[in-house]
Amino acid sequence: MATFLFDKIIFGPVKSRRLGISLGINLLPSANKVCNFNCIYCECGWTYNIKNFERLLPSRNDVRNALEKKLAEMKEHNRAPDVITFAGNGEPTLHPAFPGIIDDSIELRNKYFPETKIAVLSNSTTITFPLIKEALLKVDMNILKLDSGFDLTVRIHNQPRVNVKVKELIENLKKFNGQLIIQTLFVRGSYHGKAIDNTIPGELDEWLKAIKLIKPSEVMIYTISRETPSGGQLHKVPLKELNKIAAMVRKLGIETRVSG
Repeated sequence: MATFLFDKIIFGPVKSRRLGISLGINLLPSANKVCNFNCIYCECGWTYNIKNFERLLPSRNDVRNALEKKLAEMKEHNRAPDVITFAGNGEPTLHPAFPGIIDDSIELRNKYFPETKIAVLSNSTTITFPLIKEALLKVDMNILKLDSGFDLTVRIHNQPRVNVKVKELIENLKKFNGQLIIQTLFVRGSYHGKAIDNTIPGELDEWLKAIKLIKPSEVMIYTISRETPSGGQLHKVPLKELNKIAAMVRKLGIETRVSG
């Protein structure tokens, strides 16, 4: 099915369902997705093996120059973004210069739009690396994925290309001491003959237990909004149901944002 890739380092600003007016940064190749997940719902399509992908990445200097050029242009036109968001064609923390790029971005944000927030959308797989964790703790919104409290569901939904054990992941997310936002995508349907639905009671109970343990500053819940690589087998979860899930999280005393 139709999916899309970002063809530039800097994209937007665009209206984000979760973040407002977002200026995007893609640290990954423009023609290929690079990720250690292969989520069945990813709007960027499937992850394929790419040898020596590092040679396809923009350099730290390329990113800095592109961001400064765009911020200067926006400043000239008095168009402040709500947030500068690291997203793009895969997992941004896989870029080997990610910590330095974060430092550059904070410096440029402070120069041009000090009120603008910086966000990183990550699948949480690299948070055990000290330099990655340190960089994530520097940004205003480190938004980390947790789609389920069960290993099997993560294996089906996220198709990780690295070893992910949810119990260990939860323990590592706890170590952020609340300085993180958990993002969860709810979806239902089928994939390769297996039922897909992380909104059933057992799934929600285990996920809520994890949220209670992690104690994030906020939870973002959403569902698919575009075509997915698995085609018509996956379906949106209605906004009414997402709001019911959000109410469960709010009962834990945690701010929750919903995007239908």
